[in-house]
Amino acid sequence: MSTVTESVRAEHWQDASASPSARAADLVARMTLEEKAAQLVGVWVGADASGTGVAPLQKDLAEPIDWNSVTQHGLGQLTRPFGTAPVEPVAAARSLAASQQHIAGSSRFGIPAIVHEECLAGLAAWRATAYPVPLAWGATFNPALTERMANLIGQSMRSAGIHQGLAPVLDVTRDYRWGRTEETISEDPYLVGAIGAAYVRGLEHAGIIATLKHFAGYSASRAGRNLAPVSMGQREFADVILPPFEAALRHGGARSVMHSYTEIDGVPSAADKKLLTTILRGELGFEGTVVADYFGIRFLERLHRIAEDGTAAAGLALDAGVDVELPTVDTFGAPLIDGVREGRIAEELVDRAAHRVLTQKISIGLLDDDWNPLPEAIEDLDFDTEQARELSESIARQSLILLKNDDGALPLKSTAKVALVGPLADNPMAMLGCYSFPAHVGSQHPEVPLGIDIPSVLDEMRTVFGSVQYVEGCTVDGPERDGIAEAVSAAQDAEVCVIVLGDRAGLFGRGTSGEGCDAGDLQLPGVQSELLEAVLATGTPVVVVLLAGRPYALGSAAEKAAAIVQGFFPGQRGGRAVSALLAGEYSPSGRLPVSIPREPGSQPGTYLAPPLGMKSGVSNLDPTPAFPFGHGLGYTSFEWSDVREQHGRTEWPVDGEVTIGATVTNTGEVRGADVVELYLHDPVAQVTRPLQRLIGFARVELDPGESARVSITVSADLTAFTGIEGRRIVEPGDVELRIARSSADIHTALNLRLTGPVREVGADRALLAVAETTSRHERERAS
Repeated sequence: MSTVTESVRAEHWQDASASPSARAADLVARMTLEEKAAQLVGVWVGADASGTGVAPLQKDLAEPIDWNSVTQHGLGQLTRPFGTAPVEPVAAARSLAASQQHIAGSSRFGIPAIVHEECLAGLAAWRATAYPVPLAWGATFNPALTERMANLIGQSMRSAGIHQGLAPVLDVTRDYRWGRTEETISEDPYLVGAIGAAYVRGLEHAGIIATLKHFAGYSASRAGRNLAPVSMGQREFADVILPPFEAALRHGGARSVMHSYTEIDGVPSAADKKLLTTILRGELGFEGTVVADYFGIRFLERLHRIAEDGTAAAGLALDAGVDVELPTVDTFGAPLIDGVREGRIAEELVDRAAHRVLTQKISIGLLDDDWNPLPEAIEDLDFDTEQARELSESIARQSLILLKNDDGALPLKSTAKVALVGPLADNPMAMLGCYSFPAHVGSQHPEVPLGIDIPSVLDEMRTVFGSVQYVEGCTVDGPERDGIAEAVSAAQDAEVCVIVLGDRAGLFGRGTSGEGCDAGDLQLPGVQSELLEAVLATGTPVVVVLLAGRPYALGSAAEKAAAIVQGFFPGQRGGRAVSALLAGEYSPSGRLPVSIPREPGSQPGTYLAPPLGMKSGVSNLDPTPAFPFGHGLGYTSFEWSDVREQHGRTEWPVDGEVTIGATVTNTGEVRGADVVELYLHDPVAQVTRPLQRLIGFARVELDPGESARVSITVSADLTAFTGIEGRRIVEPGDVELRIARSSADIHTALNLRLTGPVREVGADRALLAVAETTSRHERERAS
């Protein structure tokens, strides 16, 4: 409903036939400084359980906020009305609608606020489905499944009156010790870009503004410490860090970007004009809004110390290209207004940001005459539908990775006498990442139930295997060893022992994984390694199940275990997915999105290393992983045949493309999925290059005896790198395309020669390969 007063009715900014940009320009020209500044800030609120409105969050904020005062000139955003405290969804939606009505009615132009929420592992709201974390998305090697998930998340957000989601995280894992590794998709930029772009498409197609984060380089902090400085050269930044953001912008259509907390070479991202304007808007063509990571602008003064006060911080951020301050009004409030009045900040910078914000608001219909703050069918609002739970389980199943399976230890026989041990065996929170609501917010409200059903591994295994002897053994990160003896006794009395180990997600030291929960090394937290060694020493076959937010090194235990299953916080139905895998209800098909280190003290490093990063005779440290990137086993077998360049080419023009094909046949006895991975090896280049890197993949599901032809078409643009002069180039010369089952398991290497002159490529270059799968029956019909 419109709340515009008669005095401003029928102006150009209200003309629905005009472009959003033109309407916004007209509106900015009519606004006072205070009205424009109000559009550049959010207010962190919590919904009232009564459904009558929201209240500003005061905890951890420097100054109390008066709701009426802060909204008298309008408001840019409302921060996390659903995700701040446990409130029934319908009541929260009614509260939000009442608040929007107040905001629109308080200002001259009747402009509502954009509402944003976290949605990294599902909508971060009470009673909302908790999906697997991004590392699990990467393990599926299935962009289409990720897109479906994001679209369903987006639909639930839109149904509640939410407009913007703070996801996905496109940081490429560089150091597994970093607490936020669970939020990343992979250590490979191509996989991050392909999966991340799919997530963005799903969210945007549901009408939700996707916010890419964290721009850029946040995951490469020194020693894996949160908010630590980043030491990175221009090539690593251009060739590893930026491509996922480019893919999500061009192939996903993201309309918002969040700056990173980090600093690179002494320049914090929130004040980096080259990053946020020259690169993001100039080179990548971004036209949306740049929002601040929470408190990130004030950090320019208090942490980075490049601003003497809030006004200076606001000026630096605005000039760099930040448009909206989140989570709540601070430097973009009185410090910004005073700075303009005093001549310290140019008002044109405020106008520029306000124009971007208002253009976005107009484009999503917030200024339409028929805008209504109360969502339709509000009484039917349901954040945890059966459809969502089933999709969450599908992702969990496809994300679980069978690392090892000696002598067919898995699947377990239904009649097996099973001992189940470990601190995560009967812990529902073992399924959830840091940004799921129960871990992120619910943990601070222990008196409130979880709000969703999260069966543990023990719950689900008892439905399959009947009587299962369970012993906790130890806690996730405590020093107590009293339960280890009991776990050993249980293992000795069983035919097989399943041990469930890993992480507890939390915030700022309250967990072993998550934001601010960085690790000193890659050994399992607490005394879990001791528990594992003790159980292995019994001689009973041991199946290790890892539910974690990062890869952990098991050392010699990896050799002793009969089987190892790796999961990355697989969501609320992860327990069911694990139990079904152990029972053989489906063949596991996940592939490692990160390498698994061999030793806990190994120097963290990903598979994207040049020759000097590999094992050598001049260092006693061997960085070779225990399980390589892309690795994963199943309960069936696949044969690859007729692997070749589709047209028999050996020459590849620097501006052309090639198509690599392989016939994949399921030669086993059960239905399963295989992943064909395509890597580029560039033996000689003008700067050092990774020994190999992923440039394409295809996932194919086949029944026993079924075959399919997999084709991956690759542009020469995907061979590009930042050359010696700092330009991104395609360089002629010999290359090798490796069709592989993992980065260490090469099936066929095809030698090609890139021909033509050195070719410079820009931001319009091809970023993703095109994969197609045709079954034998489809090929027969086509012929």
